[in-house]
Amino acid sequence: MVKALNAGLRQALADDPKVLLMGEDIGTLGGVFRVTEGLQTEFGAKRVFDTPLAESGIVGTAIGLAMRGYRPVCEIQFDGFIFPAFDQITTQLAKLTNRAQGAFSLPIVIRVPYGGHIGAVEHHQESPEAYFAHTAGLRLVSPSTPHDAYWMIQEAIRSDDPVMFFEPKSRYWPKGAVDFGGSTTPLHASRVVRQGTDVTLVAHGAMVSVLMQAAEVAQEEGISAEVIDLRSLSPVDYGPIVESVTRTGRLVVAQEASGFVSLGSEIAATVTERAFYSLKSPVLRVSGFDIPFPPAKLEKLHLPDADRVLEAVDRAMAY
Repeated sequence: MVKALNAGLRQALADDPKVLLMGEDIGTLGGVFRVTEGLQTEFGAKRVFDTPLAESGIVGTAIGLAMRGYRPVCEIQFDGFIFPAFDQITTQLAKLTNRAQGAFSLPIVIRVPYGGHIGAVEHHQESPEAYFAHTAGLRLVSPSTPHDAYWMIQEAIRSDDPVMFFEPKSRYWPKGAVDFGGSTTPLHASRVVRQGTDVTLVAHGAMVSVLMQAAEVAQEEGISAEVIDLRSLSPVDYGPIVESVTRTGRLVVAQEASGFVSLGSEIAATVTERAFYSLKSPVLRVSGFDIPFPPAKLEKLHLPDADRVLEAVDRAMAY
């Protein structure tokens, strides 16, 4: 995914001279995860540039650049570092276009490496997506594969609305095929990545691979699980989810983030509203615990794995 994002950003820079990349250590270093490696050398320090260590300043500057016609792509170095920019994102970036009655747009992408499974310390493994999904005026997406990463970052940059682009850190290094010929899935569309008949499993980002592992084990136990990759967290494309639940009658929603007042909570409530008479069991949620992210040696206990997903599948099947 690192290489796919790098290639997607390179293509966006080549396609549009108004695209700028900005963030802490993204220039010469190429970013902590090397997503922007080599791009400053290729496009120059006026288009790929380092910023001060001030997240509110990064986003505030990007807002001014966007108002002048540029398309800034901001990198927040780690998920837990985004909160100094929370005011700029939620009270300015998300609302200025509406406040100005559409007089201008703010085509800004904010890249956020997020999630666990990398053995890091506090503020380096968080999942803050629900804060921003709650904020009207922002679009949120999260790829789970290199192919989606390559195409979704370009589509996000072309959007005239601000896009929060959540990149699952634990999926940065696993390899996957990328079709450079084109993408057939729109930016805000969810997608069935494994077909099944008995239970629907829904997740985003790194949790999609966990669901695929769980589905393989469930198949060996005679349970056919359908897996859906959300891809877009706001807006959520409910069509494939509701259609699937109408057939399977069961839904398990999984996420790394804590469960209370979360994206999983919203999906569970909405699917219950839209497909109530098709449900054979309650919608079940699998999530991180409602605690601050623990020390690295305890992350495997905190983050959902295939076993916790399968336990929820068993409960759903038992009704």
